[in-house]
Amino acid sequence: MTEYPESQYAIQIVGAEEFVVNKEKGIDKVGPHQMMLKVEACGICFSDTKLLHQFDKHPRKSEVIAGITPEALAEIPNYRPGSQPTVPGHEPVVRVVEVGEKVTHFKVGDRLLVQADWKHLRTAKSNGAFGYNFDGALQEYTVVDERCVVSPEGEEFLIHVTEGPSAAAVGLIEPWATVEGSYAWAERNHVADGGRLLVVGEGSVEELTADHKPAQIVTVDVAGIDGLEGQTFDDIVFFGADADGIEKASLLLGTRAVMCVVLGGETISRKVSLDIGRVHYDFIRFCGTVGTDPREGYVWIPANGDLRPNDKCAFIGAAGPMGVMHTMRAVTSGVEGISVVGTDLSDDRLAGLKKTVGPTAEKNGVPLEIINTSTTPLEYGYTYITCLVPVPALVSQAVDMCADGAILNAFAGIPAGTFGDFDLQGIIERKIFMLGTSGSDVSDMRTVLRKIEAGIIDTSISLYAVTGMAGFGDAINSVINRTSGGKIMVFPTLHDLGLTPLTELGDKYPDVAAKLVDGLWTKEAEEVLLEVAK
Repeated sequence: MTEYPESQYAIQIVGAEEFVVNKEKGIDKVGPHQMMLKVEACGICFSDTKLLHQFDKHPRKSEVIAGITPEALAEIPNYRPGSQPTVPGHEPVVRVVEVGEKVTHFKVGDRLLVQADWKHLRTAKSNGAFGYNFDGALQEYTVVDERCVVSPEGEEFLIHVTEGPSAAAVGLIEPWATVEGSYAWAERNHVADGGRLLVVGEGSVEELTADHKPAQIVTVDVAGIDGLEGQTFDDIVFFGADADGIEKASLLLGTRAVMCVVLGGETISRKVSLDIGRVHYDFIRFCGTVGTDPREGYVWIPANGDLRPNDKCAFIGAAGPMGVMHTMRAVTSGVEGISVVGTDLSDDRLAGLKKTVGPTAEKNGVPLEIINTSTTPLEYGYTYITCLVPVPALVSQAVDMCADGAILNAFAGIPAGTFGDFDLQGIIERKIFMLGTSGSDVSDMRTVLRKIEAGIIDTSISLYAVTGMAGFGDAINSVINRTSGGKIMVFPTLHDLGLTPLTELGDKYPDVAAKLVDGLWTKEAEEVLLEVAK
């Protein structure tokens, strides 16, 4: 049996808006199916703040109800559903230091990147997740169970990485992968095969269901919607323009469901209140047609949300950590003829965005414009808009700036249950597709890893500051208040290191600063930090 300290430093969320720096958290024992991971580094994510705000109300903090037996769950020491204190942190790079006798996919010494969403483990409204209902990586050591990180189909949620990149660069793959995933997510432009279809009003769905057949079709008039409370549907086809009815029907959308509004020449008289949070977290989608055939509504849904040749792109909130990633992805995409506008409300942050992304945009011949929208509002005509600010009104306003056929990526994580007033009439007339995605999958992470290895991107451009456990409070508050100029990386073994922006390393740790290259993090800088900041 491998020897460990008797206790460790760990961050624990113990209630809504409550966390502690536990200097004596016990280290879990490794059972037959489990492995011990030593945490090299872990990034702080805006999603961590949502867990801090919501705690046991967060859908990923609830109990696992499918995908693993209750007996197996009872054997897993880091399973922390409900009101149990939990260790956040889902953007780590880790090292395997011990394995149980029944572990078959991993061995001692493996260096791994964690895909946090264990999608085969289902909760009532989401899935099991590392750093939520299972303890995460904002601690020195963490145990995971192989039955959680390898699905029954054999998909591995721990990805092997080489010794080459720094821990920070690897830890930054996960947030970059969520960006990648928002463009790669496959959309559905037909009714769900074997699903539940709700038809509201008078109209034909015969041809719509000819090639893709739902298992059940429920037909009601607008008044009959109230009698369906508590049910969910994979598709809703709404005939007519009754705004109240559309709003009521939209509440019956299940996860990954599509609502098609068939106007039949009518006009929706006002903006419609839609759950923009569920567009992001539950992948619900809206489409429609001004005509009478619902197939015309589905057909303009794109295959995915990726950039298209000659797209005129705007990234709203581009100077924040995730905005920099979106903007850099665009200018390195290789998509022909695109132009990019990045916006923010801070000249200082915009200067940082231009410094970070500008040289790459110029090298690749991609026009890049930086706009402070507090003085220069965006104008109509963009064919691709990504909203990186979690404010429903901004997403609604973005609709007004969309040209015909535009894609609107509601990337910012607005909580499910948050409604905004949207010009659904304009969305349908102009065929504006509004999408949102949450998290990433293994393929997205591998895509980013390949881009790093090929030299297409350097995830370290996103790193704003480093910290040990002592600086976690300052770090999480800077994320909450959006004062951080980029991503923050936590090194759990550095107990006393406070939040230190890279720009301040020269004053506090000159030997570390000397190893930066053009102000960017390097593996050499990381090695020196781990020595001098112990």
